[in-house]
Amino acid sequence: MSAADRDFAGYRGRPPAIRWPGDARLAVSIVVNVEEGAELSLGMGDERNETIYEAVEGVEGARDLCMESHFEYGTRAGWPRIRKVLAERGLAATLNANGRALALSPWIAEEAVADGHEVAAHGWRWERHVHMAEDEERRAIVRAVAAIGEAAGTPPVGWHTRSATSERTRALLVEHGGFLYDSNAYNDDLPYMASAGDRAHVVLPYAFDTNDMRFFNRGGFTFAEDFTRYCRAAFDRLYAEGAEAPRMLSIGLHLRIIGRPARIGGLEAFLDHAMAHEGVWFARREEIARHWRAGLGLRPWTAKPTPEGFAP
Repeated sequence: MSAADRDFAGYRGRPPAIRWPGDARLAVSIVVNVEEGAELSLGMGDERNETIYEAVEGVEGARDLCMESHFEYGTRAGWPRIRKVLAERGLAATLNANGRALALSPWIAEEAVADGHEVAAHGWRWERHVHMAEDEERRAIVRAVAAIGEAAGTPPVGWHTRSATSERTRALLVEHGGFLYDSNAYNDDLPYMASAGDRAHVVLPYAFDTNDMRFFNRGGFTFAEDFTRYCRAAFDRLYAEGAEAPRMLSIGLHLRIIGRPARIGGLEAFLDHAMAHEGVWFARREEIARHWRAGLGLRPWTAKPTPEGFAP
């Protein structure tokens, strides 16, 4: 048994003495996942249909029009609600967007940028990278960057694979040269640095517990209040701990999930609770990554030219 490439220690309770802007106790990162149109679909020329939704049902050998319709709800009805909730409170978020999703619905990126949000990459399709060949993964990165750059006006500097990365994903992102950070980890309440190639790379851990995905597939959330109570409990604990050391809280959202009329109130109630506290920094993930580098005394990050190995 070997754990040579795993880190079970982390900061061991002694994180760097970095304070958030304004001497805030807690950095809150709101992540809005935009996946609609990037899910697997025979109608989009994919090898099969998506099977993950509120009801687990697979259609083989034909388009799954029901599944496609479920995902379309996110862009048609969910995004306007989420956008309004954030705009009314003056909060900036990070959109984790699939390239193909924004190629189909570019107005979402345009509206997000106009509202001051960051648009990061969530892959080309809503797919795992774990079994991809290297050349296939390189193409997926290039296609995602190109589509997001075209829709948002600037290329993404952050990346988050759908759950299962390959062993080479982080190294490829660093080699690409355009990524300040990735969120392909779930192992801490703070950013940390990872070595990959010749660059210091920021990892911003994500979270599946403070995430609206728990409304699906027996995840534990049924009512809007369930989301509020759980996220509020996480916030309260991290806020208290933030009096002694920096802390970060990720709140994961999906257009087609929290954007439903019976759920959106759960997001509103949590945000209002968090905003009632002083010393909270609501920040885009790019901002958090840049601040963490600065706090460690590292030079400001800039993109490098992408090598030929990432040709379209």
